Amino acid sequence: MKTNLATKYHVEKTDAEIKTDVLAELKYEPMVKATDIGVLVKDGVLTLNGYATSYGEKWNAVRAAKRVAGVKAIADEIKVQIPGTMHRTDGDIAASAASQIKWSTSIPEDTVKITVSDGWITLEGQVDQSYQRKAAETSIHYLVGVKGVSNMISVKPAVTSIGIEREIQLAFERNALFGHNARKDAKQIHVQVSGNKVTLKGEVRNYAELDEADLVAWNAPGVSSVDNQLTVEWNWF
Repeated sequence: MKTNLATKYHVEKTDAEIKTDVLAELKYEPMVKATDIGVLVKDGVLTLNGYATSYGEKWNAVRAAKRVAGVKAIADEIKVQIPGTMHRTDGDIAASAASQIKWSTSIPEDTVKITVSDGWITLEGQVDQSYQRKAAETSIHYLVGVKGVSNMISVKPAVTSIGIEREIQLAFERNALFGHNARKDAKQIHVQVSGNKVTLKGEVRNYAELDEADLVAWNAPGVSSVDNQLTVEWNWF
């Protein structure tokens, strides 16, 4: 007997079911040592605690949790504890980060300044587009000894507020992730632009859509910041 996937029905996961699925997803993620991560769930809101041995592991743990259906919000309380064998001086970390950014084809030369304090990297400077800002951050996720990253890089204004809003809305409508009826789904996301700052409001169906909406907004020329106020309202099929 065939199941009609077009028939929609709403089923809520219990907190216990979400916790079980998150723990399973953490165990499935090869970059995470799941036994070191604690999971708490209340009313669909997930809290991750415990510790990771690198910033990259912490980042992957949060990313894995976002993949789990039913999670409405995530509080990341994972602490990075660098093992003695992986400890590096701030000078070493800064030098490695500078090399990673220098050799990236996505980042214009001499646009990013790096500061490291107690293993925490702060990126500053100005680039032409937001994908360059993101590339600078992702290039240093897996450096040994890094405890965290603050991305303070700004993006040069390039177009008017109206132009930014229109470009983002059209990008939503083209995006396959927002369902077969992309135009209708995209209108569930409301775009507000003030200068080169974007605010997203409305509802999406899962964390994959929330992250994609954030990425779409950042990719618009001239965007310097995105305030993602979207909420996840899970629809089950």
